[in-house]
Amino acid sequence: MDSAKAYGGRIVALDVLRGLAVAGMILVTSPGSWDRAYAPLKHAAWRGWTPADLVFPTFLFCVGMAIGLSVPRLRAGEGASAALWLKVARRTALLILLGLALNALPSFDLAHLRIPGVLQRIGLCYALASAICILPAKAEPGGVPRLNLGAVVLAAVVLLVGYWALLTFTPVPGFGADRWDSQGALPAFIDRAVFTLPHLWPYGTTEGVGVTYDPEGLLSTLPATVNVLLGAVAAAFLARASDRREGQGRIVAALLALGATLIVVGLALDPIVPVNKRIWTPSFALFSSGASLVALIALHLVLKARAAQRAAWPLKVLGGNAILAFVVSQVLGACAGLTVQHRTGVPDLTPQGFGFETTQRLTADPYLASFLCALAILALIIAVIAPLDRRGIHLRL
Repeated sequence: MDSAKAYGGRIVALDVLRGLAVAGMILVTSPGSWDRAYAPLKHAAWRGWTPADLVFPTFLFCVGMAIGLSVPRLRAGEGASAALWLKVARRTALLILLGLALNALPSFDLAHLRIPGVLQRIGLCYALASAICILPAKAEPGGVPRLNLGAVVLAAVVLLVGYWALLTFTPVPGFGADRWDSQGALPAFIDRAVFTLPHLWPYGTTEGVGVTYDPEGLLSTLPATVNVLLGAVAAAFLARASDRREGQGRIVAALLALGATLIVVGLALDPIVPVNKRIWTPSFALFSSGASLVALIALHLVLKARAAQRAAWPLKVLGGNAILAFVVSQVLGACAGLTVQHRTGVPDLTPQGFGFETTQRLTADPYLASFLCALAILALIIAVIAPLDRRGIHLRL
């Protein structure tokens, strides 16, 4: 069985990669103790990267794959129809509204509601990438559109170069141009001006200053869209490999080489354009896209084996209902910080603290105990949404 298509026509490699991203997000955001989380599960403080920094870019890459696979499924002339773009606008609006609702949990303090966020960024990137992928799509014989790879790649280059030029040459009031720090960088300045400080990520701080930036800010959405576009390109090529009996190996090898090249180029640019997820620098966009592509091809090859498909079932469950899994994890995360009365009568213990206290009884290693808490949350979420997967129900906005 080809790993590209299985489980009733769904793309296994895509579902599993998306599920891997969601699983990574849950493990990163659900430790028993933030002070006892393993280093790879913590984001880089500013410059550089950790495995945790690759989670969100991989999810965006998967969003792009879904767009790339949907373009050939459009009917002739549908790319210019008002109904399609109303659907895109509706999905974008729902993602943004849902993101704002999750940000409001658990206190609904609108005066300090964080306006940017993960779902908000997904919605904006999805809308921009959809326009770039659908509008210039080429019509095949019969009028069915096909992804215009040249136009998509050109748009990705323009976004990256344009973003670099903005950060390099635009003078930030009070700081000047070519600033890549958490206070003086152009994306941070724009977010402070547009959203104001009370509505930014409360942990986006500069030492001695306070809140100065948001990692899902407005301007950095542009380079983040490149991850989506490269996912669309990868999906187009992978679909061709799946449809051909000959030449599959060459296409897969070319995609693997492309992923490795993007990783090397992104890291090589670091001395000039620092790899930084917080403001999503061009080098980070290239590096993280390459890492996502290599992971995709690795899964594509490994999942050819039925045993691997069975082993990847939990990830497929997460990937098949990724937004639902994310929402459940965010609700649980919001509840984890609420103070509750412990069953023994000890006050001021949160569910997160209770979980950490419980797992510490299983191991003397506090880091392992913290990780076991995250694993328990992950297992709970899989158990909650597994019945939907068994029934073939995949919720979409």
